[in-house]
Amino acid sequence: VGSRIADRVFDITRTFPLALDVGSGRGYIAQHLNKETIEKLIQVDIAENALKNAVESEIPTVSVVADEEFLPFKEDTFDLVVSSLSLHWVNDLPRAFREIHQVLKPDGVFIGAMFGGDTLYELRCSLQLAELEREGGFSPHVSPFTAVSDLGHLLSRAGFTTLTVDTDEIQVNYPGLFELMEDLQGMGESNCSWNRKPLLHRETMVAAAAIYREMYGNSDGSVPATFQIFYMIGWKFHESQARPAQRGSATVSFGDLANIGGLLSTEKK
Repeated sequence: VGSRIADRVFDITRTFPLALDVGSGRGYIAQHLNKETIEKLIQVDIAENALKNAVESEIPTVSVVADEEFLPFKEDTFDLVVSSLSLHWVNDLPRAFREIHQVLKPDGVFIGAMFGGDTLYELRCSLQLAELEREGGFSPHVSPFTAVSDLGHLLSRAGFTTLTVDTDEIQVNYPGLFELMEDLQGMGESNCSWNRKPLLHRETMVAAAAIYREMYGNSDGSVPATFQIFYMIGWKFHESQARPAQRGSATVSFGDLANIGGLLSTEKK
């Protein structure tokens, strides 16, 4: 995902003197960027150990331990802000977007990615069915995620313009449910809900593994885990940016699009 965000940065044909990576972790975006595009990068994360073990990059970087909801930077500081798979841990997502918008310079751009609502739907469904069967009820065991229908609204409310939001799915195959959960724990992506249930009974886990394999299993015995990714691009307003034409100023109807060839020929004449 870090490399895909870097690709979106390269699509913008300009050099960014100062950039910010919010929730940088071990530098998953920086390792795919170059100093011709980013002259200096500030990496921010709330986990100090992640910053200490960041992967080396050719870009000059500075590490800052800080909370994404309380960025310690002045207004209109950065030309670019990026973020990869960290914003689902934020308690107040609208505030985090406002903080990002505030530290951007006018005509600056925010490029980010976060997990979407269909992430790990196979695991969520299997655990719920197993708990209902074995314990007569269920509680959330997968972190809550944002719906794509809400994301554009949140970015717009924070002040971003010229928004682009697209989705992607990455599917990873595991030997079974237990290996998947072990990998999630190793990624630091265990359930972050405050009201989560502290433990799952062993027999419930075994039942969930069987349900997972029965409902979603592959022919080779492995099970898939789906990660839905939302990619977002938003700009901070500047007078030089292109603006949509005024409502009612169109000179051609959508109904005439079928005859676009004739219309263009007429204009040339």
